[in-house]
Amino acid sequence: MKEIITFLQELQQNNNREWFVANKPRYTALQTRFNAFVDELISEISRFDDSITGLTAKDCTYRIYRDVRFSADKSPYKTHMGAFICPGGKKSGYSGYYFHIGTGGEGYPYGHMLATGDYCCDARALQIIREDIVGGEGDFDAIVRSVAPTFTLDYEGALKRNPKGFEHETLYTEYLRLKAYCLLHTPSTDFMCAPDLTRRAAELYRQTQPFLHYINRAIQYAKEE
Repeated sequence: MKEIITFLQELQQNNNREWFVANKPRYTALQTRFNAFVDELISEISRFDDSITGLTAKDCTYRIYRDVRFSADKSPYKTHMGAFICPGGKKSGYSGYYFHIGTGGEGYPYGHMLATGDYCCDARALQIIREDIVGGEGDFDAIVRSVAPTFTLDYEGALKRNPKGFEHETLYTEYLRLKAYCLLHTPSTDFMCAPDLTRRAAELYRQTQPFLHYINRAIQYAKEE
């Protein structure tokens, strides 16, 4: 991964078409290497989560070209590579395991990231998740607490009060106010460059599988309504 990080750092400093075209063969080789890693990661994760069995890197990875139509930032290329490994592939609407390698900087999209869940559930799925939390007698809280402390819930954009239809104060208020049901871990560059990265990443994701199952159960129910 070290060569990929180096390329992304250079791209951040030269985010223009001329530089990218001149370095396109290098990018293509690194993209092939990243895709091979994603295929290996899918294989490792499928050992404990058969819902993603049969996926390939093509089902989970993204183009490096940015959609700048509605953005003030007109930089043409992303300075990260990512893969969203979820049942049915990245466009299925299900939550999954997200792997993100950046330039090694701070915050998204520059920092590296391992994440499990979904940052953009539809309104009906959100409602069902919240109802499950209230009616589950603490099962969601137990799942969150069972995950390694390296993972934290994504509280960005959380509501200031409980959603409509829920009491103002409940035992699980902090969970009800979430807008994204997602667990986040920000690994170091040393972690991302480890020779056994595939195994180490998969082991971290394994700890989050019950959380993912909980979220996808609600999404499945919403799809069937």
